[in-house]
Amino acid sequence: MSLIEELIEALRCLPGVGPKSAQRMTYHLLERDREGGRRIAHGITEAIEHVGNCRSCRTLSESELCPQCIDTRRDDSLLCIVESPMDVLALEQSASYRGRYFVLMGHLSPLDGIGPQELGLDLLEKRLDNGVVEEVILATNPTVEGEATAHFISEMAHARAIRTTRIAHGVPLGGELEYVDSGTLGHAMTGRQDY
Repeated sequence: MSLIEELIEALRCLPGVGPKSAQRMTYHLLERDREGGRRIAHGITEAIEHVGNCRSCRTLSESELCPQCIDTRRDDSLLCIVESPMDVLALEQSASYRGRYFVLMGHLSPLDGIGPQELGLDLLEKRLDNGVVEEVILATNPTVEGEATAHFISEMAHARAIRTTRIAHGVPLGGELEYVDSGTLGHAMTGRQDY
């Protein structure tokens, strides 16, 4: 395989990038923007080497604890459960939530071999057992898998007598949080309901 073909194939790992898009990107970088290509390569290498997961909430972080987890002004009694770090970013951009997060890094999907262990629900249980969390806010995506995951987590919270709410109002069924605008997300967070 030539270097050009190798680059085209490498770019296809990105979501939404098919063979033609990867081909266009490759030829653009090689014909018109080699410096841009170097910046991309450097950025990817640095991020892969230095970004890991926050030991508390599991979001992506350059340090042991992410900025949200070290912020002492946040409300420890509120714990928002999301599927991905992109969901944390979307909620933070809405500026409507000042509690803590727990990032599942996916959703329950038995057909894909993703169960409670793969989502770190054992870590979530420990967090719920510490007696600090008073409300769990379920902000999983409104998909079949997201709803099943929310139900599973709500049972965990209810077993510990912790209030459980679900975001609502304006988040479309089948949609994903990272694609919802910040105003809609802000409304959904303030209009959450018991679950």
